[in-house]
Parts: sequence; structure tokens; C-alpha cells
Amino acid sequence: MSAVAEEPRMVKSAQRALVVLEVLADAKGLIPVTELHRRTGFPRSSLHQLLHTMIAMHWVEPSADGTSVRLASRALLVGTSYLDADQALPYAVHTLEEIREDTGYTVHYARLDGSHVLYLATRETTEPHRATSRVGRRLPAYATALGKALLAELTAAEADTLLPSGPLTALTERTVTDRDTFARELRETRERGYAVEHEQNTRGIGCVSVTVPYRIPATDAISCSMPLADAETAEATAKVATVLQEHTRRLAARLRAEGIR
Repeated sequence: MSAVAEEPRMVKSAQRALVVLEVLADAKGLIPVTELHRRTGFPRSSLHQLLHTMIAMHWVEPSADGTSVRLASRALLVGTSYLDADQALPYAVHTLEEIREDTGYTVHYARLDGSHVLYLATRETTEPHRATSRVGRRLPAYATALGKALLAELTAAEADTLLPSGPLTALTERTVTDRDTFARELRETRERGYAVEHEQNTRGIGCVSVTVPYRIPATDAISCSMPLADAETAEATAKVATVLQEHTRRLAARLRAEGIR
């Protein structure tokens, strides 16, 4: 029997444990057990049994009074192992450091993960306007320059299948939630060779992003986070895009030469 079947059958207990982990990850801190019950919809007795097991295995940590829970150390160890196993990442991190040196901005490396982008590495600027590190975070692809750069690698039909089936949720008042407007942004991204966004996921910050073309279609991209005043200046945006394009081409060539696909 193969490890992964073509049509995987869900094991209820395993599925529930993973749902709990995802809810706790989204909570970003302690969450009352009552709220966890509300979000998961699991039977109360089953949830409590599951939490007891996850606490004993150090996946979940209870509050002092036992009424709330959060992720524990085992989640960090597994997440770190994922990064350690990524062959492209050491080369990407070196590239991020070079881009930060050339631009003075915070730089991110991310990968398309379904309808989201998963942040794998960040190198932060030391300037006061620095953006917050996002390693391990997932954001909707439609609300990030990284996601737009990667979705622009696909046909319009392919990109549309990766968008949420329902309405696009706004992360800020400037998030593009109209599908026709988003499709136009992807066309513009293809034409100019890089993606941009202004305050679509973080207020006061704009981003420029370029794909790393070592795979076809590209799965990875690099972005620079810029203060909004810089990001809305065409000259500054074009300058950063040129730096990104030069470095991503070199990175892709190095990855291909090393046999990393």
C-alpha cells in the first residue's frame, strides 16, 4: 500500500488534531478552550481528550488556569525542520542579504501554497520603517505582491482556480477584492515583469516582487517591503524592481546549476 493514496481517506482523529493546530496557529497566542470548541465544532468531550493528548506530546501548552491553550515547542521544531530540509533556502537567504544591502529595505522570500503565499525567509532592514518579519506566515496570494507575481506566471484560467471560491476578503481598505480588477493587475504584472501592491495587506507599507525563475511556472518569489511614500514613487519602485530582477536571475541560475528544481 502506498504512503499516499490517490484519493486519501480521512482519519477523523488525525484530521481533528491538524484542525486544532491550524486554529491555534491562526490565534497567534492563547485561545480559550471554549472559543476553540466554537471554531472547530468538535464535540466537547472529544476536544478535551484530544487536547490532553496534544499537551502530553508537547504540541499544545495550557494556560496556568487551564482554561486556554496555545501552540507549544513541538510545533516550532517541526516548522524549523521544514525550513532545514528546503535545498533552495540557503541560497535564497544569501540573495536576500545582498538585496537588503543594495536597497536598504526588508526583503522576503516566499512560495505559492495553494491560494496563499508562505513566507520562508526574511531579512529585515535596520531602519525605523522596517517591516515585521513574516517567516512561517501565510497570506492570501491576491493581497500580496509576492502572490501577484506568482499568479501572473499562470494563465488567467489557472490563476482563477487558485483564488478562493467565495468573495475575496479585504485585509485592509486597499485590498483588491474585485475579481476583474485583480485580473487586470495580473495582466499589468505580466507586461512590466514585476508585481506591486500598496497597503493591500499592511497599512503604511508597499511591496515590489519578482519571481525566481528556476521552475516553470515559478513557485517562489522575492519581495521588498517599502514605506508607502517610497512604494508610490514610480522611480523608486522601478529601481527596486531592477535590483530584484538582477538578483533573482542569478539565484535561479545558481539553483539550476546545483540541480535544485
